[in-house]
Amino acid sequence: MGLLSNRVDRDSLKPGDHIYSWRSAYIYAHHGIYIGDNKVIHFTRHGQEFGTGTVLDVLLVSSGPARSQVPCSTCTSPQEAHGVVSSCLNCFLSGGVLYRFEYSASPALFLAKARGGTCTLAVSDPHDIVVHRAKHLLNNGFGCYNVFKNNCEDFAIYCKTGLLVLDQNTMSQSGQAVSIIGGPLAAVLSTPLRLVATNVYGMVATAVGVYCASRYAADIGMRRDVVKLSVEDLTTRLATGTLQVVDSALPAVLPPIR
Repeated sequence: MGLLSNRVDRDSLKPGDHIYSWRSAYIYAHHGIYIGDNKVIHFTRHGQEFGTGTVLDVLLVSSGPARSQVPCSTCTSPQEAHGVVSSCLNCFLSGGVLYRFEYSASPALFLAKARGGTCTLAVSDPHDIVVHRAKHLLNNGFGCYNVFKNNCEDFAIYCKTGLLVLDQNTMSQSGQAVSIIGGPLAAVLSTPLRLVATNVYGMVATAVGVYCASRYAADIGMRRDVVKLSVEDLTTRLATGTLQVVDSALPAVLPPIR
């Protein structure tokens, strides 16, 4: 992997790797966990890689990869899936390029990769634990898919770290979502600072600075409103609806299951 690209060869993959592939026009990337034997476990919205549940999905789905009409014997059928599915590597990539998500990134490297959803400051757990989480979630689900709050990148990051951001009974740690929201937000937040910028270059630099600061603060490796949760505990809480809202100003601690 290089400074600006996380592209890798298939031969370099190891079970427990967090992989992703950019889709048409780099609109979004689809993420998953490689578990070995040419298989990937990933999180979808009823079999679709990306969706909002609104009319916007027509545009998003049309930008995605073309699907083969011949069923793959290795992959989980989307009609029978609850969201977490197992696919062969070929179907996961859908003709796209293979990339590996980077963990324990330095602050300088993190900020150098301007597009979110490619690396994190957080530390990955051992690969055997990562694979265990992914397989357990394949059998038990990962809650309801939400493009901004609980998406494929959130799934892969949880499998790698066991960390969750809990906010109003939802989970979110996706760098892609932060980038989508952070760009326009940076422009808005930097508006008052334009008064001190003397030209267009100053305004652009100000907006970029605000954007980078927001990405850095929102990264799962920097946030304080996170909790380390075993996958068995997570799926039990999802099934019983006992995920609790935590105060982001305080250390995240979940009450025990009763």
